[in-house]
Amino acid sequence: MILTVTPNPALDITYTIPRLEVGGVHRVGTVVEAPGGKGVNVARVLTQLGEAATCTGFLGGSTGRRLASDLDAAGIRQAWVSVDGETRRTVTVVSDDDATMFTEPGPVVDATCWEQLSTRTAELVRAGDALTISGSLPPGTPEHGLGDLVRAVAARGARAVVDTSGHGLRAAADAGAHVLKPNDAELRDATGEEDVVAGARRLLDRGAGSVLVSRGADGLLLLVRGARGVRGWRARPAEILRGNPTGAGDAAVAAVARALTQVGAPLEAVLPACVADAVALSGAAVLAPMAGAVDVAAYERMRTRIVMDEFSPG
Repeated sequence: MILTVTPNPALDITYTIPRLEVGGVHRVGTVVEAPGGKGVNVARVLTQLGEAATCTGFLGGSTGRRLASDLDAAGIRQAWVSVDGETRRTVTVVSDDDATMFTEPGPVVDATCWEQLSTRTAELVRAGDALTISGSLPPGTPEHGLGDLVRAVAARGARAVVDTSGHGLRAAADAGAHVLKPNDAELRDATGEEDVVAGARRLLDRGAGSVLVSRGADGLLLLVRGARGVRGWRARPAEILRGNPTGAGDAAVAAVARALTQVGAPLEAVLPACVADAVALSGAAVLAPMAGAVDVAAYERMRTRIVMDEFSPG
């Protein structure tokens, strides 16, 4: 089973316009509304690929009820922790080859809520399951909240991939998360390292099992600590892709989560084998109209054409 945790889900609204001009008046060409938040996007990608996924995290208010109703209509299983306050909304403006996002902060979530979430996830996962923790942490999150969640999952024999930023990324590393999936900017912010390999090694030194860095058009960089020390791989798409990059990282997490359910296989065997798949699925997300969707035909076309090489991290 794959359980996707979204601590700060959102109802996503996407506007499409020809060109964004600050201070201008814009006529919106299309409006799309969908359940969102990075973990929800992961679940939606997995569902599109025929994989079962269950969503959990914090949900509240009328916006939360609408989000849950939309997921239910899509056939996605849910096990949310109810909280006071209103689930947030996000607005993404897609123009030309770029996207501009506006995000609300979300409800205040305290230590008691995080304890409830840790208990809920521990009840749901079993040995061999994969869990993803994705996106921003809501206001009020205690410093130990995310780390406690990672430890609770590991105690059940499940593997966790964490896609967050700042303190949350460092806390997940300290808790021994199996995979961390920052992008370039998040890695720099969390480690203070300009060099991507040096930054990834810092997170490995804190206790992470592996670090997978998404680098936009440059694809993915993977560092894994295994029996032979730290090994590295780079993978990039074989073609230039234009579209909406908002959900590309979430698609990569979905690919990794599928790989982590291989019971008994070590990370240094599982992850390099899935990196090309993650790059192709990320590219397929760029070509889809909104986050949480992938162009399946493009994914099948690209997955055998990914350029990949192993390197020595030094």
